[in-house]
Amino acid sequence: MRTRSDVGVRHRGSARTPSEQRRIRRHRFSINGHFYNHKTSVFTPAYGSITNVRINSTMTTPQVLKLLLNKFKIENSAEEFALYIVHTSGEKQKLRGSDYPLIARILQGPCEQVSKVFLMEKDQVEEVTYDVAQYIKFEMPILRSFIQKLEEEEDREVKKLMRKYSILRLMIEQRLEEISEGPTAM
Repeated sequence: MRTRSDVGVRHRGSARTPSEQRRIRRHRFSINGHFYNHKTSVFTPAYGSITNVRINSTMTTPQVLKLLLNKFKIENSAEEFALYIVHTSGEKQKLRGSDYPLIARILQGPCEQVSKVFLMEKDQVEEVTYDVAQYIKFEMPILRSFIQKLEEEEDREVKKLMRKYSILRLMIEQRLEEISEGPTAM
């Protein structure tokens, strides 16, 4: 008969307790490579991750958001996120809760290179209008020249308005003098 002392004991370093094993399991990455932050309970897909979901034209933005969050296995509330249409020019347009994302995407045209729909955190993204987006790709010297020309145009407009209102002021003052002189002559 063998005794316990006869059996060779194999040490693998330090043995992990069950609580340590649970902690290690919680801190792992997901299957599809998206990072889960165990401290904040935020599941973050990799930036620019592409996914396809099946939606129809009657689904509103909140419904599509919930569908995307379920697909990415994001635990956060849908109110923390928004859908944005991002154009190649840099323009970012937030879809409202009453919008229909499929229809909004179809209206952008068939080419996916022109615009894409992105799921982003609400508070971290500023909307960029087309007027601003068209200047984003220019170099700084060109942008400075734009600003200089706009300032010159603004100065011309201010001078024009000042001339106009000074003429109107003189006309009003003359009319007031005429009115004040009129009753005394009678």
